[in-house]
Order: sequence, then C-alpha cells, then structure tokens
Amino acid sequence: MAALLRLLLSFVLLFVMAWVHAQDSTAAANPASAAAVSRDFPPGLQIPDAAKPGPAFAVDRATAAYLDLQSSEQKAKSDAYFEGGYWVDFFSLLWGLAVAAFLLFSGLSRTMRELAAKWFKRPTLAAIAYAVLWLVVMNLINLPWDSYFGFMREHAYGLATQNYGDWLGDRLKGLLIGLLLGAPLIGVLYLGVRRLGANWWKATAVVSFGLALLLNMIAPVFISPLFNDYKPLPEGEMKEAIFSLARANRIPTDNVVWFDASKQTTRISANVSGFANTTQVSLNDNLINKTSLPEIKAVMGHEMGHYVLNHGLRLTVYFTLILAIGFYVVHRLMDWSLARFGARFGITDRADPAGLPLALAILSLFMYAASPLLNSVVRQAEAEADMYGLNAAREPHGFAMAAMRLSTYRKIHPGPWEEVIFYDHPSGYDRVLRSMQWLAENQDLVAKDLRDRAATPSTAPSVDSEHDDSGQIGDTSPDAASPDTIPTEADGAAN
Repeated sequence: MAALLRLLLSFVLLFVMAWVHAQDSTAAANPASAAAVSRDFPPGLQIPDAAKPGPAFAVDRATAAYLDLQSSEQKAKSDAYFEGGYWVDFFSLLWGLAVAAFLLFSGLSRTMRELAAKWFKRPTLAAIAYAVLWLVVMNLINLPWDSYFGFMREHAYGLATQNYGDWLGDRLKGLLIGLLLGAPLIGVLYLGVRRLGANWWKATAVVSFGLALLLNMIAPVFISPLFNDYKPLPEGEMKEAIFSLARANRIPTDNVVWFDASKQTTRISANVSGFANTTQVSLNDNLINKTSLPEIKAVMGHEMGHYVLNHGLRLTVYFTLILAIGFYVVHRLMDWSLARFGARFGITDRADPAGLPLALAILSLFMYAASPLLNSVVRQAEAEADMYGLNAAREPHGFAMAAMRLSTYRKIHPGPWEEVIFYDHPSGYDRVLRSMQWLAENQDLVAKDLRDRAATPSTAPSVDSEHDDSGQIGDTSPDAASPDTIPTEADGAAN
C-alpha cells in the first residue's frame, strides 16, 4: 500500500505540473503578450481623454477608456495567470489530501508519533516533538510542488525576482518560524484535546482568536523584518504628502514605512499589519518606484481606511467564527473517521498526534468549501477601504491607474459568480468604475487639483535598479513617476 501511494503521489505531482505548464505555455506562446506583461504599464499617471473632468464626462465612457489602456495581449496574459490560480488552488487541495493519505496509510505519521514518544514521556512534549518531525517532513514533501508553483510559475509570468537560493532561504526562515511557534502551539492544542474532551473545539476557537491578535501584534516587529528591511520614508514630496494624509486621518506618522519587496517580486503593494501599538502602514518599493504620486496617495488612502475602520480586528473576529465551525466539523468527522480507520492508521483517539494529517485534511476541505464566504467577507472590507481612500486622498485617477497596474496579474473583469467565488478583492473593473463614479460627483474638485498639479510639476528621476534593462524610464512630466525614488536591489520594472 505504501509503495502504491508513493507511486500515486508522484503521478499526481507530475500530471498537475505538466497540465499547468501546458496552460501557462499556451498563454505565454505569444511573445508580444509576454513582453507586454513583463513591462507592465510605463511609469506615470495616464489619464485618458474620456476620463478627464468636463461637461462631456460620462462614467461608462471614462471607465471603458481606462480599461482600454490594457492591451489585448496584456489582458490575455493576466487572465491566464489569474484563472490558472483557480486550478492551482484546487490541485493544491488535492495534493494536500494525497500527502495526508500517504502519511496515514504508509504508517509514517504513526512512526513519527512513536519516535516522539520514545524521546519524551510527557504527552505534551511528545506532541511538540511530533509536530517538529511533521513540519520538517511536510516541508520536504512539498518542496517540488512549491518550487514549481511558488517559484517557477511566478518567474514564468514575470512576477518574481528572487533566485532559487534566496527563495529557498526565505522558505527555510518560514520553516524555522513554524518550528519555534507552530510546534509548541500544536503541543498546546493536543493538551487541550486531552483535557477538554468533546469541548476541545470550542476552547481552540477562543484561543485561536487570542493567538491571531498576538501574532498580528508581533508580526511587524519580529517576523516581517526577517524577510524584508523596513525603513522610514525618505525625505521629499512623497513623504510629506503621505504624512499629511496620515495626520488628517489621525494615524501616527511614525507607523508609516516602506520595505524592499523588489528583491522578491515585481508586484506593487501596500498593507496594514500589526495590532494596537504595533500597527503600521507599509508600502513596498515597487509602488514607490513604478507609480506616480497620485497613485501612491490613493493606495495609501485605501490602507489608512483599513486602519481607521479597524478592519484587522473585525476580520479576525469573522475568521475566528468561520474557523470555529471548521473545528466543529473536524471534531465530528474525526471521531467518525477514527471509528472506521483508526486501527488501520494506528491512531488511538483524537488526542493522538499521529492523527494530525487527518484533522488537517478535514479542515482543509472545509476551508476550501468556505472560501467563497471568506473571500466575500474580505472583499467587503476592501470595498469599504476603497471608498474611504477615495474620500481621504481625493485621487480618483490615481486609484483607477493603480487598479489598472494590479490588473496586469489579476483578471480585470470577471463574471459575477466568478468574483463571488474566487475574488477576495474587488475586481479592477469595479475599482475603476467606483473611481469614475466618485469623480463624476466631484468634478470641480478634481479639475482644480489637476490644474494645481500642472502648475507645479515634479521631477521624477529614473529608478536606480541593478536589474533594470528597460533603459531610462524616468520622466519629467508632472505626474510621471514618484518624485522620491528608493534604490532597490531588483526593481523589476522591466520584468
């Protein structure tokens, strides 16, 4: 049975990699498509004529004009990447279930439990030891899978900048964090299962809420800096604009920082992380170096919306409630499964750490089934932050252009059910439409801002990047690129 499972696991891995590679190769077959997505949109704020304020302004025409900035090749490439992600998620679920079956039917999980019990007599310490073994084994088993989907596929679409050694280094850091934090938590989980019996899932849900808040609190201070350097914003027009926006929204300015994501990815992003006094708003260097000041202000207004609207705490509550249902499902199906297969797996009861692969397999099935609900909860919060950002930053063109940049690797116009099921953020189309609707109600204000900006143009120097092969991409137009450029190791503007 063990040999058959190993053979099946290998077949599944090879089949899925070949299938996805074929899909990616088909989408990337057109060289023009690859080049379009690799180069992204050029730096600078592009305002289509149909989107400029005036008597003839119409929301639908303005929205269509922004969407037309994306070439058909760009759209095909972006759609292929994002739609391929649906299958990656599905096959990742199947892969996880296959790995769990391998660990259970081969007896490897039972063997790890027996080794841990030999090393430690105390059940909690033995559970921690099992968790250490399980984390290491899972990391090794998943390495080929993650290498293809997390490294090769990202490079194929021009979204990654790391070499394989650096990627493995970050992966090793993640494993060490799991060993230091995850293994003890698994030990505590099994302590609760032994002590609380049938009520373990309720207590685990409550503890999960507290742990989520704690991890959110320590992540910006102890975890994120292990992967990237976080620094204060450089002096200049960008810093003053962002700090002014922060002060106007009662956000401490010492909590606004930038980080060097370009050494890993070409994506633009910003985020709110932390909790209570460790909360910080972070923007990555790709956002700074590849966009314009109006785009940066629009994105930061969105992130500040998350901060002010307290989305971190609210989403943690929602996720905990959904997770509690998942724990209950695990509780019910775990007992049912052990009654039928426990002897075959060598698992004595639900408090046996050797049953961890089975418990996680059940939980992963539930979470996959619940993903449309999870995505909708997050998407609603993102939509609220979008509106907050538009009202705070007053940069509808900046937000629309940022949405177009994100749409070089996110399908810009999904179907209604596709968005409900798969999207945890509003689509690019929705964001551009929302921006143009806001502009329609505030044309005089936007027109004045555009006139003022044209009267005081900013100079945007070229990006100082070791890996930039696109030539001089700097511009001196009023809204060309960010006026405060951060040197990066791998800007990826041409990737």
